[in-house]
Amino acid sequence: MGTITLRALSALLHYPDEDLRAAVSEIRRVLLREQIISEKQMLRLEPLLFRLTGGDLISLQEHYVETFDRGRTHSLHLFEHVHGESRDRGQAMVDLRDRYVAAGLDPASNELPDYLPLFLEYCSTLPRNEALAELAEPGTIIATLADRLESRGSDYSGLLAILRDLSGGQSVAPEDMVAVEDPDDLEALDAAWEEEQITFGAMAPTAPDASASCPQVQAMVSRMLEPATPPSSPRSL
Repeated sequence: MGTITLRALSALLHYPDEDLRAAVSEIRRVLLREQIISEKQMLRLEPLLFRLTGGDLISLQEHYVETFDRGRTHSLHLFEHVHGESRDRGQAMVDLRDRYVAAGLDPASNELPDYLPLFLEYCSTLPRNEALAELAEPGTIIATLADRLESRGSDYSGLLAILRDLSGGQSVAPEDMVAVEDPDDLEALDAAWEEEQITFGAMAPTAPDASASCPQVQAMVSRMLEPATPPSSPRSL
């Protein structure tokens, strides 16, 4: 597949920091070089690339948090949209982590296995047909996220629309998704996230350092120029 393409799109979905901003020109170059994404799709991606390279970084980070972290409507955790916080999500999480390990990957991250950028990084290690098949599994979730971001007018909608195209996903009716009511103030938000969460052993999340940059972005960009080779032993994403 466009192993490079999926790595690049994964990097663009991470919390923006200086490393990501510095890598945008390289990300654009490798996307154009691999040509998995059409010219029309690249035009849809340009508003996000422009936003990432310009303006105030703090404002950019606040926009990211507002979009993806201040509620569950646009959550990048895939299973949250179909399982919520039920125990079914726990088993699905374990099964997905096992799939990563079977592919020779050790998802050493603070994020849970259903985090979309992490899932894209996993897909990027697979042969093209397998990558597309894997990406198609959450295709309806990806398509629904794309629709929701488009209705919001988010610059990230172009990126999700590209993933929707690659996955072949069709959005689903709201009543078929887990019902979510995003808090509209900070007090309600705090109360929502204080609910008991299911944890998954070694994959349990830890509290992130809000001031820390994402250590994965530069590593992803560095690997974009490397040919994919089957790993002989588990390695970290």
